[in-house]
Amino acid sequence: MLSARWLEKRRPHWARLEALVARSGLGGISALSHPELQELAVLYRQAATDLSVVREDPTSQQLARYLNQLLGRAHNLIYMGRRARPRGILTFYRQTYPEIFRAAFPYTAAALLVFVAAALAGLLLSLADPGFQRQLLGEKMMETIERREMWTHSVVTIKPLASSRILTNNLSVAFLTFALGITAGVGTIWMMLLNGLLLGVIGAACWQAGMSLKLWSFVAPHGVLELPAIFLAGGAGLLIARGLLFPGLLPRRARLAEAGGQAARLVLGTIPLLLLAGFIEGFVSPSDLPVSMKFLFAAVLGSLLVTYLRGYLRGTGGVADSVSSVAAPPAPGAQS
Repeated sequence: MLSARWLEKRRPHWARLEALVARSGLGGISALSHPELQELAVLYRQAATDLSVVREDPTSQQLARYLNQLLGRAHNLIYMGRRARPRGILTFYRQTYPEIFRAAFPYTAAALLVFVAAALAGLLLSLADPGFQRQLLGEKMMETIERREMWTHSVVTIKPLASSRILTNNLSVAFLTFALGITAGVGTIWMMLLNGLLLGVIGAACWQAGMSLKLWSFVAPHGVLELPAIFLAGGAGLLIARGLLFPGLLPRRARLAEAGGQAARLVLGTIPLLLLAGFIEGFVSPSDLPVSMKFLFAAVLGSLLVTYLRGYLRGTGGVADSVSSVAAPPAPGAQS
């Protein structure tokens, strides 16, 4: 049972949070000063913790309902209180997204390591057992490689249609990799393993056929954007898995909601990369441009991507994003 002393200590904080929410009125968070926004974030987090304590006491159901409703109002204010503005998209990609990338970098790096390990395994397995290549890639593709021909000629003849299909496929792979994080990360890791394994096997097959230059000059122009996008999607999936498996002090559903929001924002950043990569794969990668030009093109794109992700890391995503980052979204009504 909750002690009277604990309740007496906590009630002023709840009252202050309710007052800040009420003050916002129809104006949203813009009605609050910057110090009040910071206070709102701290009080929101504290109230979420208090709710988890109150729920442990069966005799405090009425108080639990009160805190749940208060958190719901505060949650809506923090996360849905801003009016949508067209330039908000530009602000997200220009300022906010690099911050999201930095925060989630360990998960993206983990996805990259899984991919690289699978690619190396595919390379070694292919060199040790040529039959493994044929089993994984199929007879038709292996015959094409053995004739020292690239399998991309059809892309050249139907560029617009091919580009559309490539884009659709890339988006499907990225969002599936992200969504499979709900399988406790098993599906996400499987997607990273499968894609890495395929790249390693294809790389080995083309190297044995003397086609390495043809392969990598084709992959480089679009791969410098497409592969990072897949790694980011993998990182987003692993973020969801962490929220599911390691909720910490928050209820599991609340932690999952928090991780899902962060992961969704991370995967949103892959959309422009995949759009551009699909266009390049349909029009530039299979073209007759000199090999040196393709590699130079890839180097420029890769440098721009790194500059973008690193150059704005000290930027901020706006006041509301600052509040969101402090007040991570434990969803009202969530229970473990």
